[in-house]
This record gives sequence, C-alpha cells and structure tokens, in this order.
Amino acid sequence: MNNSNISNAPKVLFLSHGGGPMPLLGDVGHKELVANLKTMSERIGKPSAMIVISAHWEANCPIITSAAQPTLVYDFRGFPPESYQIEYPAPGNPLLASKIHALLNKYGLGAELDGQRGFDHGLFVPLKIMYPKADIPCVQVSLVNTLDPRQHIRIGQALSELRHENLLIVGSGFTFHNMRAFFSPPDVEVQNMNESFEAWLIDTCSNRDIDEQERTHRFENWQQAPFARYCHPREEHLLPLHVCYGVSQRACSQVFELRVLGKKASAYIW
Repeated sequence: MNNSNISNAPKVLFLSHGGGPMPLLGDVGHKELVANLKTMSERIGKPSAMIVISAHWEANCPIITSAAQPTLVYDFRGFPPESYQIEYPAPGNPLLASKIHALLNKYGLGAELDGQRGFDHGLFVPLKIMYPKADIPCVQVSLVNTLDPRQHIRIGQALSELRHENLLIVGSGFTFHNMRAFFSPPDVEVQNMNESFEAWLIDTCSNRDIDEQERTHRFENWQQAPFARYCHPREEHLLPLHVCYGVSQRACSQVFELRVLGKKASAYIW
C-alpha cells in the first residue's frame, strides 16, 4: 500500500455476518455477533461512505453498484415473513462508484457498473446493526466467480488507492462456513478443525513478525491451512478477507473472536 497521504487512506474492516437475516431476528446463536458488530462500529466511528464486498454476489468480473438509491435484494429463503420486510434505505454514491470503476480498470480487472442491482444481505444485515440510521452512502462490489485469491487481493490493491475522506471498506463474509456443521450436533473433532483453522487465520492476519511476502503467500495459498477445506468447502465467504488484505497489506490492528451458532469465528480491523 502506498503510505503517502496515509491519513486519508481507507479504513478497513472484515466482519463475519452470520446466517441470513438471523442476526436481526433475535436469534440466540447470533447474540455474540450482534454485540461484536456494535462494538466494531463504536471503535471505527461513523464513516462518510462505505464500500462493501459481500460474499453473496459473484460475477464474471468485478461489478459495482452505481444507483443513487439502491433497493434491497432479499437473497435468502425459508425465513419468517418479517425477514422480507427488513428496510435499510441507505443511499448509493454514483460518484464513488465511478472512481472505483476507474481504479479497478486501471488495474486491468475489467470492472463494470450496474445501476439496477440493489444491496444484498451481506450489506444490509450487518450494517443495519452497526449503523441503523441508514444515512451513510454505500457502494457494493461483487466477487469474481473465478474465486481466485490473487485476483481478490488485487481488487483490494486497486481500492487502496482511493482517497475519500473517512472512507470505510468492509469485507462481509464469514471465517467459518460449513453449513452442514452449523446444524449438526456438537462434535469434538469438528470443534478442533474449526479452532485450528481460526488459529491459523488469526495468526495470518495479526502476527506482526510475519513479513508481507509471507503473509501474502499465506492468503494466496489459504487451502494449505489446517482444515481449510472443511471450514470453507467453497471459499466465497473467505474471499472478502482477501480484498481487505489487498487494501491494507499489513497486519491488522485489532482481532475480534466470537462464536456464532456454536462455531468460532473472527473479525478484523485495519
């Protein structure tokens, strides 16, 4: 990351966003997550704008929401009727979207603008807890469906060049995402696999004795981590963290450890 004009560089947050709308429905298994999101918003303060990379949007290239007043995408099924009446009328930011578009294309990433797509639950569920007034302009950026870790680090490197006063870049994913495990009886072996991967991830994100070449190597080769593929049978919920690291390219400043539906998860601030 270019350290010039560092005071105006984006703040960066990776959060574990939980299961669908459950954090907003009073689910006891998400109690720690809700408290964690509130704590992080207090630590960060109120940004002037947010860019959110959600695990719930994949495309052939990076796509950027550019509507001035995006709708919501209720991209979950099987939840109570009130789940589909959640509101989060945060405005978009077409000018910021255009800047993102230009930077991603400067990096050869073939980005596109989308003036029709709304915000999915990877954005509106955690942000409704963190910033409930919905008065902060938001832009959402998709993952690329190659799921290539290097490509997502590069997206972050492009975003690191943004200079926008008090900007927050949010990676919205989940550090554990084995859906079958969430709804299986407690198991000591599963707990060990979950916690071993978390220990590796926390060390990778926070250990200041690791140089950035080694840290980048770890992110690019995350599948070599202990029980990586058990914790992430498919990696879309981890890749927003790669984007966050691409923006920051240094050890995080704060780690948050929590349990969600009985499984260990984590979140990070840079």
